[in-house]
Amino acid sequence: MDTGRLSTGLNDEAHAIVYDQYLSPDDTADGLGEELHLISEVDRAHLVMLTERGIVEPAFASALLHAIDDLRRTDFAAVRARSMPRGVYLAYEGLLTERLGEEIGGVMHTGRSRNDLNATTARLRARRHFLRLVDATEGLARTLLDKAEEHRAVVMPAYTHGQPAVPITYGHYLAGVGCSVLRALEDLLHAGRELDVNPLGAGAVGGTSVAIDPDRTSVLLGFAGPARNSVDAVASRDFALRLLAVASALGVTVARVARDLSTWTSEETGLVHLADDLVGSSSMMPQKRNPFLLEHVQGRATASLGAFTAAASSMATASYTNAIAVGTEALRHTWPGLGNATDAVTLLRLIVHGAEPDAERMLRRAVDGFTPATYLAERLVATGMPFRSAHHLVGKTVLRALDTSRSFAEAARDVPEIARLAAGHGASESTGSLDDWLQPAAVAWACAYGGGPGGDSTVTAAGLRADLQQARAEAEKRRTRWAASAAALDEAVWKLVHPDLHASPDPPRDAAALTSHPTWYSRHRGRQPSSRPSWPADAEEW
Repeated sequence: MDTGRLSTGLNDEAHAIVYDQYLSPDDTADGLGEELHLISEVDRAHLVMLTERGIVEPAFASALLHAIDDLRRTDFAAVRARSMPRGVYLAYEGLLTERLGEEIGGVMHTGRSRNDLNATTARLRARRHFLRLVDATEGLARTLLDKAEEHRAVVMPAYTHGQPAVPITYGHYLAGVGCSVLRALEDLLHAGRELDVNPLGAGAVGGTSVAIDPDRTSVLLGFAGPARNSVDAVASRDFALRLLAVASALGVTVARVARDLSTWTSEETGLVHLADDLVGSSSMMPQKRNPFLLEHVQGRATASLGAFTAAASSMATASYTNAIAVGTEALRHTWPGLGNATDAVTLLRLIVHGAEPDAERMLRRAVDGFTPATYLAERLVATGMPFRSAHHLVGKTVLRALDTSRSFAEAARDVPEIARLAAGHGASESTGSLDDWLQPAAVAWACAYGGGPGGDSTVTAAGLRADLQQARAEAEKRRTRWAASAAALDEAVWKLVHPDLHASPDPPRDAAALTSHPTWYSRHRGRQPSSRPSWPADAEEW
């Protein structure tokens, strides 16, 4: 929309994040639908395993799987229409039993409890939130590194305590932020390993005497393997706290960068300019260009910290066994916390991509802020002067420049020690030569040690990009396994439901072999996991 001052509307991706919050929950989410879909997915895997183990008759399993698929095709309309006095799962199971009879419907829960079922669906639900945050974080890291390369020669002051400190480049700043975001990405992937542990089979809390095969359900549901201990399997939702902890640390970085950019985009500072589709106008003041997305970044970036506190508080007073406070109430805070972190990271990516530095103004601030002063003191130290003496001498030179309204080089020309040092570096005592020697750009390139902007930026950038590529490969490996397992489950169900039709070869029975299997991977590698919205788990004690 053309406002006179602004020629375009808000970026579409940013608009969806900022303004979709005003839609009602019914417009944006189907929590009950997701809950039922996840329950039915676990049921399909469980029935396949029970049948393969000879625990359930194939005809019974086929009837149940037929009925479950019918419910899925109708988006569980019949379940939604029922009252649920004892929760979602029992309403769903009760409907299947009514339709098929107790002899068939009653076998589905063999060797299983709602406790391990809910622990399993919680991990399946977390995958979507996890992948969204991984993708957003990777996107931000990549944008930071791309823009760091683009602006590697744009000199600016680094700030400490809000004051110009030493000369760096805008690219060096962005690469520094990229380092923090990459660490968060690696931490996020590590925390996500807990999503690969399969709780199914732990029963109510003490396992089961039924000879189930948790390794098989792990393959069918995309887990790396089963839980080692039944108590831990149903008692813990540690993955939620760890994901929120990583999101909180990432949010702190994101909020700090948003503060920097808020300062640098102000009219008073004017170091960075945002494109029209990343700012807003005023309904009353026609001259305004408001970088309001940065305020949304700051507002959402640390929501995960509040979610962590709320989730941890919910868990802290529960016994270490199945507990509603852990499995339902704590997770109620988890999904919005991760969602807000994802939104903040996405908005910052858009802003970094659309931000253009004012190179001339940045350089002027580096000059006017006397940012080469530390370099000059260090060069005096190289002549044998003690650092504290050099620090004092340069400080007096800065004060003389301010008192006499002269440049740093002009004031330095009157200091014999500095003049001799400059001459030794190939600069005469003329103001112009000193100006060249003390230019912020020259100083920045000279600071080649300790990770400074003058280091081998090509090697540094290559190292960061290698880290990013490694993180991406790990995320894709997990994503591919989850997608391939969903395809494997579909195939296994098809074979049970249609035993007389031509069946494809038996599916691989371990997670490592799944994606390399020629039939499964070539046919299903593009399949993606379910991406429905969230809903608190039905965690009532069985």
